[in-house]
Amino acid sequence: MIIKEPNPILRKEAKTLSLSEIKTAKIQKLISDMKEALKNTDDGVGLAAPQVGESLRLFIVSEEAGEIDKIEKGKKELPQNYDEIRKKKVWKNYVFINPIVKNTSKNNLERAEGCLSVPGQYGIVKRNEKITVEAYDENGKKFIRGASGFVARVIQHELDHLKGTLFIDKAERTLEPEKK
Repeated sequence: MIIKEPNPILRKEAKTLSLSEIKTAKIQKLISDMKEALKNTDDGVGLAAPQVGESLRLFIVSEEAGEIDKIEKGKKELPQNYDEIRKKKVWKNYVFINPIVKNTSKNNLERAEGCLSVPGQYGIVKRNEKITVEAYDENGKKFIRGASGFVARVIQHELDHLKGTLFIDKAERTLEPEKK
């Protein structure tokens, strides 16, 4: 179950995990549960542990974010079966544990954002165009990942969750939700 605003856990600074905790059954189950929760959302491409009730420095990003980025940049055409692919949610998920920002670009991009924990609200948020993050994966292996565009935005959005910040705190203006 995804925690919704105004639940106080969304406003807490998340706790760092020790390397020994990463491989515990509890954390492995949490990661598995988060992947399943993200898979069962209609629009989510990222999910932070506080959003499922665990104030830990852990988040996941779906590879779908990279596909969306390629389509938006015109590097890839929207596949004819894209809606079917999205419904199946067969995306790989990248796990970030104890992430540390190593570098960000000076260029910022403004874009609309929403959040699974703030349903029905959207706003324009300014974020760095590029970011480099150092973190641990679900096996406790350290890695460095650079990202740009939409993927960088998703990573920054999830990093904010670990600080107890929601996109509505940073939104320069709000948007009316689309009518379905």
